[in-house]
Amino acid sequence: MRHLCSSRAPTATARGKHSRAPDRRMAAKALNLYRRITTIHRRISTATASSASSPPLPWLFVGLGNPGEKYCSTRHNVGFEMIDAFAASQGISVSSVHCKALFGQGMVGDNLVLLAKPQTYMNLSGESTGPLAAYYKLPLNRVVVIFDDMNLPCGVLRLHNKGGHGCHNGVKNVVHHFRGNQDFGRLKIGIGRPPGQMDPKAFVLQKFNATARQRIDTALQEGVEALNYLVTHGLSESMRAFNTRQKYKHLRLQTVPV
Repeated sequence: MRHLCSSRAPTATARGKHSRAPDRRMAAKALNLYRRITTIHRRISTATASSASSPPLPWLFVGLGNPGEKYCSTRHNVGFEMIDAFAASQGISVSSVHCKALFGQGMVGDNLVLLAKPQTYMNLSGESTGPLAAYYKLPLNRVVVIFDDMNLPCGVLRLHNKGGHGCHNGVKNVVHHFRGNQDFGRLKIGIGRPPGQMDPKAFVLQKFNATARQRIDTALQEGVEALNYLVTHGLSESMRAFNTRQKYKHLRLQTVPV
């Protein structure tokens, strides 16, 4: 009996050791899996935190016009005037030269805003606008081109997130330098149509009369508010908020003063 008992005990002990071995292997696998999951979670958390803390892309506002005193305050230069008005409201100096443009930059809240007035003359505006967007690696939905529009009553503004060139040679050249892509923002400033048989080219190079000047000054104030709103809310929301609440939105094209 003693012999039998002594022979069974080692057998039981051997079996116990054998049964615990798979448990250890499973525990090791579970630990390794836990470590892998923890590592993946840590990497995802780090990437998310990095993305959340990264600053938003800059906005590029480009006002179109012609350089020189000769063209100052003419209808074709209201894009320049809008840039000047916005810059003044934010204390930004637009005085350096970059990519063939008078250039300035500043912070509006937490957003970097780039301001440009191409010095290439109107019909070659894309030679400045295209390189500026490329230099800062901006998608076109972060670019807003500001220009005069004869198809809008004087003093009426329209904000759009894309569209055609509307036979505007400056915008046409911008589209060309964006390789045909028209999906950039634009702020149109109405200047009205020329009276009678007046040549449109001569019309856009004239200065505003007193009545029209008053409307344009109001439009510039509204435009500054629109651009400020756009910086923090984006183009689509700004379009809905802005295009319906302007002072002169009720005007018809034929009532425009010249």
